[in-house]
Amino acid sequence: KGGAKYTDTALSLLREMEDEGIQPDVISYNSAISACEKGGAKYTETALELLREMKDEGIQPNDYSYNSAISACKEGGAKYTDTA
Repeated sequence: KGGAKYTDTALSLLREMEDEGIQPDVISYNSAISACEKGGAKYTETALELLREMKDEGIQPNDYSYNSAISACKEGGAKYTDTA
């Protein structure tokens, strides 16, 4: 599917930022989580992992972060466990 292709691209770009020494911010993470939402059920866990990663990196998720993650859960039926 085309959505999955673009999701993979978005996730690759996020990791490339990190590899280049660029600290992703809330907008970067939100874009990646939103891409997971649009990629379908296959990316539900990835969206939740990104939300956890944000917190681990000291980046405060905002309304958009949570809304995108919730929408991704709707697609895949995953459960979120906040370990922080």
